[in-house]
Amino acid sequence: MKNFLLLLLLISLSWGRAFGYDFVVAQDGSGKFRTVQEAFNAVPDFRKKVTTIFIKKGIYKEKLVLAGSKQFVKIIGEDRDKTILTYDDYNQKKNIFGEDKGTSGSASCYIYGGDFSAENITFQNSSGPVGQAVAVWVDGDKAAFVNCRFLGFQDTLYTYGRGSRQFYKSCYIEGTVDFIFGSSTAWFEDCEIFCKKGGFVTAASTPDTARFGYVFSRCRIMGDAPAGSFGLGRPWRPYAKTVYLNCQLGAAIRPEGWDPWDKESNKKTAYYAEYKSTGPGAAPTQRAPWSHQLTEAEAKQYTRENVLHGWQP
Repeated sequence: MKNFLLLLLLISLSWGRAFGYDFVVAQDGSGKFRTVQEAFNAVPDFRKKVTTIFIKKGIYKEKLVLAGSKQFVKIIGEDRDKTILTYDDYNQKKNIFGEDKGTSGSASCYIYGGDFSAENITFQNSSGPVGQAVAVWVDGDKAAFVNCRFLGFQDTLYTYGRGSRQFYKSCYIEGTVDFIFGSSTAWFEDCEIFCKKGGFVTAASTPDTARFGYVFSRCRIMGDAPAGSFGLGRPWRPYAKTVYLNCQLGAAIRPEGWDPWDKESNKKTAYYAEYKSTGPGAAPTQRAPWSHQLTEAEAKQYTRENVLHGWQP
């Protein structure tokens, strides 16, 4: 039996190398590691080349941390909907000292390392509708997610990193209140944004020094929330910036679109805009008067290269 298991492990490792994977993670023992955190820990600190981690199907209940010294890490799931990285912390859950974990402490996965990328993975906070509960907390610069899912309720995706550039392509992101939030500059392309119950799609905290905050390009803002129950965004910090380009908006989006979060001064500092929105949630003549409908010339400034300051993920 031992010889058979050794042979199975050798075959798995050889298979991984043959397909360009440095590490294979599998819960059944057929890979080099059984947990994702073990694979993260095994990445050499400050490696200059990409370390590729293939994660086989399974539900991996781990509170993950990719350290800042683990750079150029790429994770690839075997099946987007069946390769699930999950945990169940939330804001008011207590730590070992009896204190609230807080929003930042609630995340299922922390990405500190720069030049990180993920494909075909589901990131989940499984705690349910219990307040702030982050699925992914992204700090590192140049983080790219392709064909990934982000599952949760309030505060699902925390684009934490001030000055961090993030890219989301063909992803599914769901939630309720402020479920895409933070200070990073992030480009969302061809994504499905799924609105549940009621709330706000975004709560950017863009620094006043940043030219761009969130940009949604050709995204679908849909969901099963009641008609008129969702705002496109509200400013977590005064200089929040969020722009929707050529997006399809469902009936859940309320006509005024934007909210100043109970502060009149935010109407002067936040920058909210759309360009050629379509669908039942598109109501340019009824939008908040302090928001913007871009001209063609203004919209041309919002290219992926400009928004991400030359980075081409």
